[in-house]
Amino acid sequence: MSHLTGAERARYVQKMFGRIARRYDLLNRLMTVGQDVRWRKEAIARLELPARAAVADLGAGTGDIAFEIARRYPDAFVVSSDFTPEMVWVGKARRWGDSVHWLIADAQNLPFKPGVFDGVISGFLMRNVPDVDRALTEQRRALKPGGRVASLDTTPPRQNWYRPLLEFHLHRVIPLLGRLVAGDAEAYTYLPSSTEKFLTAERLAEQFSQAGFEAVGFVRRMFGTVGIHWGRKP
Repeated sequence: MSHLTGAERARYVQKMFGRIARRYDLLNRLMTVGQDVRWRKEAIARLELPARAAVADLGAGTGDIAFEIARRYPDAFVVSSDFTPEMVWVGKARRWGDSVHWLIADAQNLPFKPGVFDGVISGFLMRNVPDVDRALTEQRRALKPGGRVASLDTTPPRQNWYRPLLEFHLHRVIPLLGRLVAGDAEAYTYLPSSTEKFLTAERLAEQFSQAGFEAVGFVRRMFGTVGIHWGRKP
């Protein structure tokens, strides 16, 4: 699917995630050895939310980030939004499904009025959108002045001595897990491909700044293959 762009790529991604929705959370835990839970919590902390915050979780999948925000901030208004209907259906049926407000929406065309959220967060969204600039512009538009954005996503491995081990994990272990657990090796071949073709952590930080965010920063996790980015709307 590397040749796909625009609406065609969006449809491919939507259908692919629809196929794996019921096994999505389990595969995330297996692929990251459970570390994705800690990364989500770290990304949430970067939002520095007030007690009664309004928060949007974009590309929310089945709601892991949204549920964690709802647990930490019982008085918050949390919107869990995803482009794939099957992800939303699975999320609604989970234990914390009624603790957040669900929405099927495109992260590049958010159905929100300007300046309504204290925080906007995404987990493993940005590498899947056809237009990163547009997605970031939409997030900035949806934030209140002074509101904060955070993004958790994969990032291309750096050139170092353990890169071959990371590539083995990406190209051998992950597709094998996808085939054995989700019955869909194609979807979990897309993951390493999209990771290696995505922006470096440094370049994504530049995109945040170009979209109008200030105080932009990032950290790498999992031997440099995961990045957590953040910024603030002026």
